[in-house]
Amino acid sequence: MRTATRLATTLLLTFLASSAATQATAGEATAVIRADQEVGKISRHVYGHFAEHLGRCIYDGIWVGKDSSIPNTDGVRNDVFDALKKLEVPNLRWPGGCFADDYHWRDGIGPKDQRPKRINMHWGQVTDTNAFGTHEFLDLCEKLGADAYLAGNVGSGTPDEMRDWLEYMTFDGDSELANLRRQNGREEPWKVPFFGVGNENWGCGGNMRPEYYADLYRRYATYCRNFSGDRITLVACGANGHDANWTKVMTERIGRRMPAISLHYYTVYPAWANKTTATGFGEKEWAAVLSECLRMRSAIGNAEESLDEIDPNNRIGLYVDEWGAWYQNEPGTPGYALYQQNSLRDALLAGITLHIFHEHNDRVRVANIAQVVNVLQAMILTDGDKMLLTPSYHLFEMYRVHHDATRLPVELESPEYSHEGHKLPAVSLSASRSKEGVVNVSIVNAHASEAMDLTCTLEGVDGDQVSGRVLTADKLDAHNTFDAPEVVAPTAFNDAKLDAGKLSVRVPAHSVVVLSVE
Repeated sequence: MRTATRLATTLLLTFLASSAATQATAGEATAVIRADQEVGKISRHVYGHFAEHLGRCIYDGIWVGKDSSIPNTDGVRNDVFDALKKLEVPNLRWPGGCFADDYHWRDGIGPKDQRPKRINMHWGQVTDTNAFGTHEFLDLCEKLGADAYLAGNVGSGTPDEMRDWLEYMTFDGDSELANLRRQNGREEPWKVPFFGVGNENWGCGGNMRPEYYADLYRRYATYCRNFSGDRITLVACGANGHDANWTKVMTERIGRRMPAISLHYYTVYPAWANKTTATGFGEKEWAAVLSECLRMRSAIGNAEESLDEIDPNNRIGLYVDEWGAWYQNEPGTPGYALYQQNSLRDALLAGITLHIFHEHNDRVRVANIAQVVNVLQAMILTDGDKMLLTPSYHLFEMYRVHHDATRLPVELESPEYSHEGHKLPAVSLSASRSKEGVVNVSIVNAHASEAMDLTCTLEGVDGDQVSGRVLTADKLDAHNTFDAPEVVAPTAFNDAKLDAGKLSVRVPAHSVVVLSVE
C-alpha cells in the first residue's frame, strides 16, 4: 500500500512539474498596430444572429407562449431576451434557413387559435403551430433594438406573395394589407432593412442551377419594392462555400442589380467531417477544426473575385448570413434538431472567423452565426426553465467593442501551430478604434498548450493604460452545463503592459484576450 502511495505521489509531482514547464515556455509573436491609419469601418452587422424554425430554436428557445410557467413577456422567454439584449444583437435573420422556402407568411398572422398547423418538411416533419410569426418576430426585433433580416420564399412561393408580405409589414397608407396589419394589432409599419430573395436555392430552396435562380431573382426582385420610406437591401442567394461558379453566374446575369449577395460556409459540416463531436475531443480535433475555419478566407475570396470584376467600388455587399461550427448532434436528441454542445474551441473559432470578416470589411457587411438558441453554434442553451450562456456567447459579448468601430491596419508575425498535419498561425489579432478614441485589440491564441508572448508596436496611439479580459479554461473541450453554467466565462486579465508605445502581452494557451488601450 505504501509503495502504491509513493508511486502515485511521484506521478503527481511529475505531472505538476511537466505542467509548470509547459506554462513557463511560450512562443513569441510581434505585431504593429497602425492607429494613425484607417481602413474603413467594421460594421456591427457582421455580429448578426440567426433564428430558424428548427429544433428548439424558436419554440422552447425563444417562444414559450403567454400561458407558460416559464417567466415570459408576451410569450418570449425573459431570460433569453435579457441575454440577447445584453449582447446588443445588431440584426436577426428569420424564418430560415431551409424553412424559409416552405414558409407562407399568412399562416403566421392573426389570432393564434386560428393559425393553421403546418408540417415542417425540412426539419423532422414536426408540426409547427405558427404561434411565432411576423408580428412576434418583428416585435422581438424592435424590443431588442435589432434590425430585421427576413428570408422570402422563392422555392415554393410566388412573386405576389413576397410582394404582399412587404406591403403588409411596411406600408403606412390605406390599403387592404396595411389595414389587415392594423386589425392584427400593429398600427405603425415596421422597418425591414434586409430581405433575402430566397435561401440556399442551390439546395433545400429548390435545387436550382445558378442560371435558373438568376432569372428567378430578377423576376422576384422586381416586385420587392420600398413602401412608405422603408429602404430594403435585397439579398440574392449566393454560393455554398467554395462554389465559385455560382457567384460567377450571378454576377454575369444580374450584375449590379443585386445590392447584396449571400455566402454560406460551415466549419466541419457532418457530411464530410466524420461527424465530429462537439465535446470529448483531443488536440487532434482541436487543431483540425480551428485550421478548417480558416477556409472561410478562401470562400470569401472566391466570391470577391467575381464581384470585383463587375463592382470594383464594393457597392455590392457580401452577406455571410450562415456560418459556424456544425458537429454531430448530442446523444439522445433527434438528428433533425441539430442540438449540439458548445465548447471553448467554438469561442476561438468564432474569434478567428470574425477577424477574417474584419479583414474583408470593405465587402463583408453582414454576417449571421447559426443559430441563436439550441441549434448548431448557439449563443444560448435552454432546458425547460433553465438557461445557460455558451462560450460563443461570451466571445460575442467581449467583441462588442468592435461594433461600428474603425478598423486599424495590423501587421502580424506569428509562429505556426501544427499538430498531426493540421496547422495554422498560433495568433490571430484584430484592432479597432471606437468613437470615443479607445483602441481595442482582440487576440486569439489557438495553440493548445503554449502561451504566446506578443509584443505590439502601437503607431499613433496616445493611450497610457491598458485593461482587458480573457476567456479560457483548463480543458480544450471545456463547456458550460446546466449543473455548472460558468465553467467557461470571461475574467479580468492583468498580464498586459503598456510602455512607451509598446504593448506586451502574455496570451495564455487556448484563449481569447480582448484589451482596451486608452
